[in-house]
Amino acid sequence: MLPASTPLFALNQHKTWGYSLDQENLNKLLMHEKFINYFSRISPLSKEESDAIAESMQTAAYKKGDYLLKEGQVSENTYFVLEGCIREYILSDGEEKTTNFFSEEQWAISLNSLSPKSSATHNWVCIEDTTVVVGDEQQAQKLFKNFPRFETISRAIMESAFAEQKEALTSYYTDSPEQRYRKLLKTRPELVQRIPQYHLASYIGIKPESLSRIRKRINSSPLE
Repeated sequence: MLPASTPLFALNQHKTWGYSLDQENLNKLLMHEKFINYFSRISPLSKEESDAIAESMQTAAYKKGDYLLKEGQVSENTYFVLEGCIREYILSDGEEKTTNFFSEEQWAISLNSLSPKSSATHNWVCIEDTTVVVGDEQQAQKLFKNFPRFETISRAIMESAFAEQKEALTSYYTDSPEQRYRKLLKTRPELVQRIPQYHLASYIGIKPESLSRIRKRINSSPLE
């Protein structure tokens, strides 16, 4: 059995109605379309497959400051971010240290989910109003039973997500703060524009004033 809340549980087939949609329903359709576009880049679905997944689709909206997971809790769900951003952090000597950000088209998957009933060592908090698709293990297993290839696709998604987290952790120990910041500029430039500087500084392991000096140095002599 895969770790809790394997991420293959949400999708909806696009439908057209013969009447005008209100804003709420229009927003829902747009959210569904985002996931469809994401998933179609991994593997096209038949109508039967997409209909089956649509039945298990769960979305949730959170306000800025809401927690999805706190240290000590058991991680039972995974989250696919449709809109917004989730910050992951740990507490070290009473100080928050940012360890990851999950934004649009990323899965928030806890490494602790590899061990059943293992308590989380980190926290997930929304730093923007955030809408997610919620991964539910029970629904996932039903899908896997009826459509075995979903489990293979889901496992590939999890492996990719864990590889990204491992790469970020390795960078923290092997790269200098400036190298980590330059990498962030290259791979996730949108975060630099939308994340408060003190969170970015925590993420690359320095104080905000040190990040300001790095930014000035980069602006005056950009990487060739």
